Amino acid sequence: MPEPHPDSPLRAPAHGADLSPLAPFRLPVFRMLWITWLMANISMWMNDVAAAWMMTSLTATPIWVALVQTASTLPVFLLGLPSGALADILDRKRYFLVTQLWVAVVALLLSAVIFLGAVSPPLLLALTFANGIGLAMRWPVFAAIVPELVPRPQLPAALALNGVSMNASRIIGPLVAGALIAGAGSAWVFLLNALLSMGAAVIILRWKRVHTPHPLGRERLGGAMRVGLQFVGQSRHLQGVLLRISLFFLHSTALLALLPLVARSLRGGGAGTFTLLLASMGAGAIVATMFLPQLRRTYGRDALVLRGSLLQSAAMVAVAFAPDAWVAVPAMFAAGMAWITTANTLSVSAQMGLPDWVRARGMSMYQMAIMGASALGAALWGQVATLASVPLALCVAAATGVISIVATNRWMPHQAIEEDLTPARYFQPPEADEPPATGHVMVTIEYRIDPARADEFRALMQESRRSRLSHGALSWELLRDLGEPGRFVEQIVDPSWTDHLRRFERITAADAALRERKLAFHIGESPPVVTRSVMESTVRDE
Repeated sequence: MPEPHPDSPLRAPAHGADLSPLAPFRLPVFRMLWITWLMANISMWMNDVAAAWMMTSLTATPIWVALVQTASTLPVFLLGLPSGALADILDRKRYFLVTQLWVAVVALLLSAVIFLGAVSPPLLLALTFANGIGLAMRWPVFAAIVPELVPRPQLPAALALNGVSMNASRIIGPLVAGALIAGAGSAWVFLLNALLSMGAAVIILRWKRVHTPHPLGRERLGGAMRVGLQFVGQSRHLQGVLLRISLFFLHSTALLALLPLVARSLRGGGAGTFTLLLASMGAGAIVATMFLPQLRRTYGRDALVLRGSLLQSAAMVAVAFAPDAWVAVPAMFAAGMAWITTANTLSVSAQMGLPDWVRARGMSMYQMAIMGASALGAALWGQVATLASVPLALCVAAATGVISIVATNRWMPHQAIEEDLTPARYFQPPEADEPPATGHVMVTIEYRIDPARADEFRALMQESRRSRLSHGALSWELLRDLGEPGRFVEQIVDPSWTDHLRRFERITAADAALRERKLAFHIGESPPVVTRSVMESTVRDE
């Protein structure tokens, strides 16, 4: 067996941990919620297949067909961050339940419109967009729930099993939708979606999760969104993940967006061919899932992403020139293997770079990157296909996809050393006789260092800046005393006293180690002086 690659997130796992692909299924709560996720995904794929195929019956213009993909994914890009913030500050069980009820109501509306014969391309896109809102709401909360259910060493396997759910539904959903479309009509597909969503809601009600209100109260939505953006903005690791997943889906979405037209163009193609191609892609993803643990131990993140992109591009070219389903089906199988390998590798990388307190917000931005890129890619490649041809659009997407990933790996390579994000109760939060009810809080920390080491100290304090801003500080400055070169003052501003206290709950083992490195520079006889002040200029006049 080859040695684990140094970039692998599974390097040096906990002693005795079960890292088999099916290990999370031994946990009853994970099994229950996995079934819920499977039902939700089946509903999603049934909706996408029925909507895409119905659009081809309403119009043959490629841009209208491709816009179905845009309408289903754009809401996640627009609403992902607010949804992730809500998932971090609200009761996740109730929030998850509401998302399923939303999807059920939209599905009922879609079926009613079709039964009444009132459907049109703009209305179909509008209701598809409304269904996408439900997807935008539910994905971040489920992504944040999974790490609650399994031990950290089993997280990659749990995420891979989520990929199995997605791709099993990619097989089941299109097959059921195709059978219903052929035998009864699209309206019955959306009606069944509503029933599945209600069934998932019933399972969620059985989940015995106890929500514990935060002692400091809920974060405000605007502040929670700001902190989430700041955390990602200060993490080069997460920026690299988001860039790679955006580029991959920007180009790979051409295959899904144009697949209905590909299916129609194949010899003997029709609704059944479209269903078969989607099912083949899902089957490829499921098969590849069983090999992911070995692949992660053998290759680093960037190597896996590059290989997945190469395989995806090759599959797209094969589909573009396939004369019939006998050629297109194996190519779609390979595309499914490429998709799960790339998406799971980057999803694990993102989860490993997020502490629990900001996990839903971080994963919502990950999903925003996927869906925003998918929405843009569907519109882009649909327009290329309209102006030129479907095969040319797929070939250009395949070529530029590989080029962009190669360039990203060279420009922003993955860093093997990751911070220890384990929560650390290292610092006691401060107490105030009269905590200020309003006004920003300014914290100053005075260091005295050897002037000869000033450059080293400044470099280290840039890490401190990143840490403070990641935890939610409004601003950070490092001041140097002009009259005393060895005297430096670190200045941090928090939005309020409550937000100042929240920063103490977000401290990790890496932050504790950073503090010790800063203190090693301090040469004063007493510890650095810490002063906390309320900025009364920010307090509103009564």
